[in-house]
Amino acid sequence: MWVPDKEQEAIRDLTRAREDMKAMEGHAKQRLVAFLLRHGKRYPGRSKWRQAYFRWLEGITFEMPAQQIVLQEYVDTVKHMKGRVEALEEEMRQAMGGWSLAPVVTGLMALRGVELITAMTVVAELGDIRRFASARQIMAHLGLVPSEHSSGNRQQRGGITKTGNGHARRVLIEASWCYRSPARKTAQIQRRAEKTGEAVQAIAWKAQKRLCKRYWYLINKGKRPVEACTAVARELSGFVWAIACEVMGKPYACVSA
Repeated sequence: MWVPDKEQEAIRDLTRAREDMKAMEGHAKQRLVAFLLRHGKRYPGRSKWRQAYFRWLEGITFEMPAQQIVLQEYVDTVKHMKGRVEALEEEMRQAMGGWSLAPVVTGLMALRGVELITAMTVVAELGDIRRFASARQIMAHLGLVPSEHSSGNRQQRGGITKTGNGHARRVLIEASWCYRSPARKTAQIQRRAEKTGEAVQAIAWKAQKRLCKRYWYLINKGKRPVEACTAVARELSGFVWAIACEVMGKPYACVSA
């Protein structure tokens, strides 16, 4: 059984703390919105939680002073949790500088939808990804392979097993939603990719072309978007394995369907 070293464990604790704070921020936002809706206060704009939204909140008034205090407490809680998340993200950026697996994190960020938080979480949870002998092993470890139900000579496939590491699985599924749009090398993706070698960039571009096409193939076959994204996340984990092996010097096999 793989056991993380002290450095790995510290980075993992940092990424999990950020994940917890993000969840707490989300809950604080839900409570604020629920309070506003109970009193018929609906934001007229489209995007919440930006500067314009907070300016709108500042203009809300209640007849009863107690309710005004409640509103302010909810708003202050959201801002406080947002600050805690940002502080931990800054700690993550600083921790990257001296981390032995930082080159793998940088390599993974060449993938579409995989920025610092996602890349650090995956590497912090999985450690040296070369310990998996194949892409399929990492897919199974993350619980992204379909479950199977056997009865006599019949085999039926169900949903994903959801065994293994749920933290890494969650961020990869979130990243997979980015593949709904057509494959293209945006300026943002290119800036991240240029910090890696040509071989890593080639793998990332291959991943983007394949996974964008895969998503719409599954949608056209009648799959729900969440099912298509889960399938894309499974294949994305294979490309994660391929890039990690490339960065750390271990040859990798072609990622198959």
